[in-house]
Amino acid sequence: MKPQSNSHWRSAGLAVAVLFHVALVWALANGLGQQLAKVVSEPLETVLVEEVKPPPPPPKVIELPPPPKFTPPPPAYVPPPEVQVQAPPTHEPTIAAVAAESPPPAEPVRSAPPAPAAAPPAPPPAAPAPPVSASVVCANYAQVMGDAGFPREATRLGLEEGSAVIQFTLVASGDIRDIKAVSASHPIFAKASMRIVGEYKCKGTGRDVTVQVPFSYRSS
Repeated sequence: MKPQSNSHWRSAGLAVAVLFHVALVWALANGLGQQLAKVVSEPLETVLVEEVKPPPPPPKVIELPPPPKFTPPPPAYVPPPEVQVQAPPTHEPTIAAVAAESPPPAEPVRSAPPAPAAAPPAPPPAAPAPPVSASVVCANYAQVMGDAGFPREATRLGLEEGSAVIQFTLVASGDIRDIKAVSASHPIFAKASMRIVGEYKCKGTGRDVTVQVPFSYRSS
């Protein structure tokens, strides 16, 4: 009995499957599938419904009581001042003696102070000491001047002669300071002369003296 019942249920299931496929083919043939697809593909409209809020209640008006009326107080009573009238004093008759007016005393005569004596005139400034010769205060003057030659820079420029006057200060210790050119026919001769003065060996005289040295150059 069991094998026959199983085959019966198997046949029934196969028949149901065949009917389902036949119904599906018929639906597709009649356009039912296209209508379903059209329904599915149509856009869905979403409508947002805003919540309507009730209007706010009107503000409450608070009625304030009217301000109290201010009544100024009555002015204070001030009694009038009492004025006491005094009787004028009685003057006894007096005899006034009028003395003769004496003349005012004469003012003493004041003598004018003597004029201050004029200050003595300032003494004239001392004249500067005349320049000293370098041959007197510098022991190697002759040797240094004998070794001096015509500047090479002047030869390159085509100069054949020139001159310069150099001045310096010989301090008390014998040092040479403030070497400068008083005059020069060309800066080359001033530079060469100042270099020669720097080689001097001088002896101090106990005070600062000014020394001037004339230079004369001639191309051999």
